[in-house]
Amino acid sequence: MNIPNILTLLRVALIPVFVVLYYLPFSWSFWAASAVFALASATDWLDGYLARRWGQTTPFGAFLDPVADKLIVAVALVMLVETHANLWLSIPAAVIIGREIVVSALREWMAELGARAQVAVSSLGKWKTAAQMLALVILLANPASFNPWVIFGYVLLGLAAVLTLWSMLSYLRAAWPHLSWDVKSAEKDA
Repeated sequence: MNIPNILTLLRVALIPVFVVLYYLPFSWSFWAASAVFALASATDWLDGYLARRWGQTTPFGAFLDPVADKLIVAVALVMLVETHANLWLSIPAAVIIGREIVVSALREWMAELGARAQVAVSSLGKWKTAAQMLALVILLANPASFNPWVIFGYVLLGLAAVLTLWSMLSYLRAAWPHLSWDVKSAEKDA
């Protein structure tokens, strides 16, 4: 156990904290939930930075970090879809969660083939994550009403959804040689 792994575990532990804060019946609850989510999001960057800088990358961290990221984002999106209940949020949320499932399955399958590096995280994925996290911080901080901040959050989440699809297509294109099945080669092998 090292500091980067502890930060990743902290991110997972903060999920129920921001959920409870979000649903509290106080005027400050949205802001508090957003602040905890922002803190958890910051640990995503910090744990990776420290692990690389200190040479403390571990198999446990490599497994848990993307799981923690997907959990915190999915939980936030589900909560927001429930409270906002509109297409401006529901469609990007469905795209983002669906992409995470597809890309996770693709990475797992490519790892079984020994070609995991073909679908490694790209800089496009990092931009997608930044837009997504900022959108979620903004949306968690505001009640479900059309005000300039919420509209800005919807726009950022829409941008994150577009980048999500773009990065998924990039991953699928990189993995396509492993996904396509050459019938003639299969017949020769038989």
